[in-house]
Order: sequence, then C-alpha cells, then structure tokens
Amino acid sequence: MGKKLTSQSEDYSKWYNELVVKADLAENSGVRGCMVIKPYGFAIWEKMQAQLDKMFKETGHENAYFPLFIPKSYLSKEASHVEGFAKECAVVTHYRLKNAEDGSGIVVDENAKLEEELIVRPTSETIIWDTYKRWVQSYRDLPLLINQWANVVRWEMRTRLFLRTAEFLWQEGHTAHATEQEALEEAQQMMHVYAEFAEKYMGVPVIKGTKTESERFAGAEETYCIEALMQDGKALQAGTSHFLGQNFAKAFDVKFANKEGKQEYVWATSWGVSTRLMGALVMTHSDDNGLVLPPQLAPIQVVIVPIYKGLEQLDAISEKVNPLVKELRSKEISVKFDKRDTHKPGFKFNEYELKGVPVRLAIGQRDLENGTYEVARRDTLEKESVKAEAVVDKIVSLMDEIQENMFQKALNFRSEHITEVDSYDEFKKIISEKGGFVSAHWDGTVEIEDKIKDETKATIRCIPLDAKKEAGKCMVTGKPSYQRVLFAKAY
Repeated sequence: MGKKLTSQSEDYSKWYNELVVKADLAENSGVRGCMVIKPYGFAIWEKMQAQLDKMFKETGHENAYFPLFIPKSYLSKEASHVEGFAKECAVVTHYRLKNAEDGSGIVVDENAKLEEELIVRPTSETIIWDTYKRWVQSYRDLPLLINQWANVVRWEMRTRLFLRTAEFLWQEGHTAHATEQEALEEAQQMMHVYAEFAEKYMGVPVIKGTKTESERFAGAEETYCIEALMQDGKALQAGTSHFLGQNFAKAFDVKFANKEGKQEYVWATSWGVSTRLMGALVMTHSDDNGLVLPPQLAPIQVVIVPIYKGLEQLDAISEKVNPLVKELRSKEISVKFDKRDTHKPGFKFNEYELKGVPVRLAIGQRDLENGTYEVARRDTLEKESVKAEAVVDKIVSLMDEIQENMFQKALNFRSEHITEVDSYDEFKKIISEKGGFVSAHWDGTVEIEDKIKDETKATIRCIPLDAKKEAGKCMVTGKPSYQRVLFAKAY
C-alpha cells in the first residue's frame, strides 16, 4: 500500500491530506479548488445521504430541485445576504464560445453577453423564495417543508479536500410557516436531527448551541449549530439551522391570506449539512494506520480474507465462507469476500485497515481444520479466534459494540478538552498549548469578540443551549456576563 502515513503528532494537516487520498476517498481535480470524490468516498456519502434523507422525510419534508443559476438581481434583494456571499460568487457573463479568428483556440464570443449576469448558486434562498411567491397564497399552503440535495459553489481561495472546496455537495432545507413560533420550532428541530445523526450514525459527539450575531448566517435572525471537536483540538461546525424571520418573505413579497383573510408575510427557515461531514468523520476517529469507520456508515462492514496455497485450499475455504457471507447479508451486514489472487493476505490486511473496515475475518488452512475464524476489530486493533458456529452472533454484536466504543472514545476526548477559564491570560495559554473548547465569560460585544479572534485566532463557536445562567465577568473587560460561551480555533 506504499509508504506509511505521516503521523498525526508529526503533522496533523499532512496526515489528513494523505489519508483522504490514500484511502481512496477523494483527490484534487484539474479544476482549482474542486475535488473528485472517488467511489469509496462517495459510498460513505451515499450512506450519510440515505440516513439523513430518511430522517428529513420522517419529519414531514419533501425533496425538490431548483436551478443552479441565480439572476444577479435576486441576490441583491436581501441586503445582508448579498453582503455575506458577494466575495464568494462565481459569475456567468456570456452564453457562447467561438473559434478565435487567428486559429489560436476557443475564445468567449463577445457578442454573446448575457443581459443579466447569472450567479452559480452559493446557496439557494433567493431562487427558492422567488419560487415560493408562486406556491404560497393561503394559510392552507403552509407549512411548506422542502429540501434539496445539490451542489453549490463558493469561490474559496484556500481549499482542503472535504473541509473547504470551491464546489461541494450538500442538502439545503427551506421552509415557510404561518407563525414565528412554528418557524423557530422548525429551526430547532432540524438542529436536533443533525445532532442525532452525528452522534448515532457518525459516532461524533456534538455541542448544540446558537451563533453570536457576527457568526450568524447572512440574512438570519438566529443560527442554531452543532459543533464537533477534532483530534487536533480544533472545532468543526458540523451543521447549521437558521431562523430567517420574515426577511426573505419581505424581500420576495411572499404573503399568505390567514384564516381571517388578512395578508401576512410568512416566516422562514433554512438548514444544511455538506460533504464537510466526511472531513469530520475522518478527523474524529481515524489514526496513524488509516481510517476508522463507524459500522453505521462503513461501505464494507466486514471483510473476509482467505489465506491459502493453491486453488484446492481456496475452494475449500470458499465452500465454508460462502454460506457465512449469505447469512451476514441476510442480516443487512455488508460483506466483502476478497478472493483476489493478485494480492497477498498481508497487503489486503493493510488495505482494509487503511480503509477503516470495522471487522476483518481471516481464515486459513488451520482455521478450516479447527472450525474457527480470526476476528480483528479496526477500532481497537484487537484480534481473537472465534468458533465458526459463533461467528455470526459475534459479528452482529460487534457492530453495536464498535459503534458505541467509537462514540464513547470521542466523547471522552472532548470531555478532556473542555476547559473553564476566568482570566484572559489563562485563556490564551489554553488556546495555544492545549486547544479544544474553552468555556469563558464574554461581555457580549462584537468589539471584544473581534479582539479575541485577532489576538488568538479563536472564535466563539457557540453559545451552548444547555449552558446554565451564571453571573460572572468578561475575561477581557471585566464587565458583567451571565453565561459562559465556547471558544476554539476552528476549521
């Protein structure tokens, strides 16, 4: 499998980049800042997508699809929204190419200029709210609960596979409601859906909270978020859900007749998670040997590697293994029986360890004679010999055991990396030396938030939902504060 990965302790960033490429998740493309998601990486994303889609539909949402292109005039209708995205927009100005007259190649046809430039969607609020104006007339049309799976473009200058790319895949929910309370409940509900997905399926513990005013989504009145902690002590925003008030309804004139026949503006939300979750999955669990995948999202949950000399031994092993494969699949466990004769068992062991397959079974001539399998766990690297008649039950129980162990390990790591501080000097020391989340009092002003960011590169990740009211003093100014907030350096 080539040379070993750079260790996390030596260079975490290099370790991450090498692992994403070597484990066949993704690679850089010929287009600057864009990635190619390879089949193995896409298989993980498909499992994420399928589970999230199920959870969205269970909460009453439906899927639709809206255009990739947004007229420039739409984007300018909501002032804070356009200000938030203006610097990241890719703009289409012409609709045709032609051959250069000097034969040097293809050039833009200067006579094919668009009357109005089109923006490649950085997010879809504007095009969707222009559509909702036609869909919403009466209170009977509400609530409107729509999600779309799509790609978006945000012209990032510094990119990293999955974590920050110019184009990425995501889902974006956009809902319209008759009352403020309904919209607030929707935004909160979707934050809880994201948190459940992260913890139950990804094995990633998250903190639920709200963003400060300066960290909110452009055009939102409240942003709810889930924040995760990576193994290098940096935070990662794993999902956001926004209460948009009536800002977009007013910008696009989306009104409805209430039960009394009076015209009112609707209340809105939007919410999304992206392929950034792939980065979170890698950085929460993986080690210097490669990926460590939770069984719930692993494309291959069990791999069986035969150890044999000659076709006769392979046939005997296959006769034993084939019914096992069938039985495991009947229990909805994905299995691969790797009979390739082009690679040795040692190579295969390393390959599946690198790719994070949760359970590996090995069977050779001696196992055949003894009626056993060697069972190896990826999360702990432990191995044991298991009787053939007990191996199915063992694998079924390991699926839950590994999933729970991975979550618990990540939760313990996070617990050890939440530090309460009361002074700014202590804060700076923890941020630079230990990392992780730092819980501290802040006076609530943008000026102090910016000062802390400029001096330490740490930002307020969230105001935790479960934070107790606690009288204290801002660690920088000494002014009164009634709640601790969480700071961290972040991706």
